[in-house]
Amino acid sequence: MGTDSFWMFDFVGTVMPIFIIVIIGILLLSVGKGILRWNNNNKQPQLTVGSSIVSKRNEVKQHQNHQNDQISSYTRTCYYITFEVDSGDRIEFVVNGEEYGLCAEGDTGQLTFQGTRYMGFQRNPRFTRQDNVRSQRRGYE
Repeated sequence: MGTDSFWMFDFVGTVMPIFIIVIIGILLLSVGKGILRWNNNNKQPQLTVGSSIVSKRNEVKQHQNHQNDQISSYTRTCYYITFEVDSGDRIEFVVNGEEYGLCAEGDTGQLTFQGTRYMGFQRNPRFTRQDNVRSQRRGYE
């Protein structure tokens, strides 16, 4: 064995600290990026603008864990809505599942947001031809 067996101690003594420093650096960068985004959103004014929903999409992420001959898995769904504001710009926001389900492509209304933070969408009432016929029968128009 002699001096040849000391290469393992050199590996652990030099490579492992570098590996740990890189991992800690990545974690700190992620946390810092999140804090900067949060701070930038707080500095932005809260805006309410006329807009319409031009698209909706969802992204399903599936995770599987293999441990002790057992498989556990779970899924996570992220919901996105793209709005086109009156100026013609398009903005995509992450929304919760309930908000996603209540919105339909083509809905128009007032979008409220702060920076990249979605605050809400107030839909304009949309009347169909059938609703208009019903209101005429009741003598509303």
